[in-house]
Amino acid sequence: MALETPYYLIDERRLLKNLKIIRRIREFSGAKSILALKCFSAWSVFKLLRQYMDGTTASSVYEARLGYEKFGKETQVYSVGYSQEDIKELRKFADKVIFNSVSQLKSFYPCLRGTKIGLRLNPGVSYSQFDLADPARKYSRLGITDKKSIEKVLALISGVMLHFNCENDDFKDFFSNLERISRKYADIFRHLEWVSLGGGLYFTKKGYPVEEFCSKIKDFSRRFNVQVYLEPGESVITQSGELVTRVLDVVHNKVDIAIVDASTEAHMLDLLIYRTPAKIKDNAKGKHKYIIGGRSCLAGDVFGTFRFRKRLKTGDIIRISDAAGYTMVKKNWFNGLKMPAIAIKRLNGKIDVVRRFSYKDFLNSLS
Repeated sequence: MALETPYYLIDERRLLKNLKIIRRIREFSGAKSILALKCFSAWSVFKLLRQYMDGTTASSVYEARLGYEKFGKETQVYSVGYSQEDIKELRKFADKVIFNSVSQLKSFYPCLRGTKIGLRLNPGVSYSQFDLADPARKYSRLGITDKKSIEKVLALISGVMLHFNCENDDFKDFFSNLERISRKYADIFRHLEWVSLGGGLYFTKKGYPVEEFCSKIKDFSRRFNVQVYLEPGESVITQSGELVTRVLDVVHNKVDIAIVDASTEAHMLDLLIYRTPAKIKDNAKGKHKYIIGGRSCLAGDVFGTFRFRKRLKTGDIIRISDAAGYTMVKKNWFNGLKMPAIAIKRLNGKIDVVRRFSYKDFLNSLS
């Protein structure tokens, strides 16, 4: 089926592979998995996801409402800072509200009677390849580092959240950090009903020791008699999405440069933020080298340098893989560029175009 480029394509069959691993983890470890909406919130596939997951975790009122209305099941929310208006709204949607500080917990606790309350702890250890995403970075504002201040409010909370990983596919690192955290907070964990170990765990990567992972999670849960939560984002949707683009022009400035009808700045912002190249499959061994450039005016709007088996020409389709997480949630109207449509390849092979964007969307995003 020919669709007008650019567009995001989500493949439910690939999603299903990840979801089956998540189901195995739930069955063998007892841990519940809730979708991190900050990574992926394309709700047209929630019907499939909710069959394998336990709910959603949000970072704002809007995400919490989306999870409540479109996903159902359990709705958790954590924010670095809440306003009074946020709390009033969240009472309608959230099953659990997790605070970043003791001061906010004390301020808003009286308004949340009947809602499960949690705190984010910062254990001072983490796994991240990027300082920008490292929750244990120097002077981090994410979570509480003072154990004594947590102990003083234990009677007000039912659980805690520890988000200390970012794309962590190193099981040994995860386990050693979990053991360190278990020793540090053992007396706190024993007073709780639930502990969220956050997201950033790449347990759907090929070769990951899922059985060992389940064993350690189950042991942690039994040791402290708590319900464990995981907050996968990338692990849910990895390798399930593409940004499909078309070559608009080929220019030469000492090297060949193909200009496509998409943009890193507008459509795959994380590539710029973390200075990482895009992923283009099946072209690593070609003899024709090209820089793939975006169509915005930003000089650094570049997807990367790749090798292709054939020379590129205007009209050729280029598929950028692994383009579901932190892409659609960050897309923007920079340069007034046309925003990619969103299409879903269903389990039966049918492709549904679930969203197209127009000038009216651009107009209404401004004032």
